[in-house]
Amino acid sequence: MEIEVQIRGYREDTDGTDLIIHLPEVRIGHLLGRKMIKSAELHLDDGRHITAAQRRKAYATIRDIANFTGYLPEEEKEWLKYLHIIRTGEAYFSLSGCSMDTARAFLNTILDYVIENGIPLSEPGMERTDDTGAYLYACIHHRKCAVCGRKGEIHHVDAIGMGRDRRTVDDSRCRKICLCREHHAAAHKRGMKAFTQMYHVYGITVPADSRLPMLETLNDISRFTLL
Repeated sequence: MEIEVQIRGYREDTDGTDLIIHLPEVRIGHLLGRKMIKSAELHLDDGRHITAAQRRKAYATIRDIANFTGYLPEEEKEWLKYLHIIRTGEAYFSLSGCSMDTARAFLNTILDYVIENGIPLSEPGMERTDDTGAYLYACIHHRKCAVCGRKGEIHHVDAIGMGRDRRTVDDSRCRKICLCREHHAAAHKRGMKAFTQMYHVYGITVPADSRLPMLETLNDISRFTLL
């Protein structure tokens, strides 16, 4: 059961937060008592709705996927929305008025699908993502070039060192990026700083005990964390 509620107040202590929640025109006391319901899920809406840029990226990517699969864009959009629902547990949503967080997560889902299946885009994937760290991780995970989307190999931004066995060394603290042979060679030739400025991609670290990366820019100006 999903019900829109109003938060009337809250109180915080060392153990957490107590909420006072009001359900307009809804009476569920009998349900709570009869089934002895003691827990529920809470989704907080901060009022930020999908932006025009997010909507443009989503529809452009859906069109590219439809061109590849042969389905109509509207059919492809619905299939991808249900794929996202299955993968995330998100409720059904509309791209006309969903939250910014939902739009960002949906873009992550469809770009992961693009990368995994080698679907060509009409512009670089970095121009389509709303979450650079998630995009770069997906490229590493599926071994696809972060610049062009072709089959790639891991480039260590933080060099492992000559003579060390890459099959046994722990590189979880090393920043890395997936690049095709052509862009891998370009990164070595130009240097990673110039390569990053040209293509707006950078190395991320992927801890051995986590499926998600701790993200770090090459020049340590800013940090990102995927929650």
